[in-house]
Amino acid sequence: MRPAIGRLRRRLTLEAANRTPDGGGGAAETWTDIAQVWGDIRPKGGSEAVDADALSGRVSHEITLRYRSGVIPAMRLVSGSRRFEIVAVIDIDERRRWLKCLCVERDL
Repeated sequence: MRPAIGRLRRRLTLEAANRTPDGGGGAAETWTDIAQVWGDIRPKGGSEAVDADALSGRVSHEITLRYRSGVIPAMRLVSGSRRFEIVAVIDIDERRRWLKCLCVERDL
């Protein structure tokens, strides 16, 4: 599958998590910008669940990007106020041209 380059219309920020010890046995998590990338966001499904006595929604997405090494499921993609947690990264044609990131957007 070869995505059309014109479909990569969304400017996204690729972020990586940084955990720093808080001195009490836990850790504080902050996010660092890695790169600005263009992508195509396609919603695939949604659900809702009760989490900590509150109803929360989640939507799964496929986000297509040009190939970039180092993209892993511990990262996320950001578009404005939307956060897409990466749960899987697929080299679409195994030729290092395109990446498909399977993502989850939570707390809708």
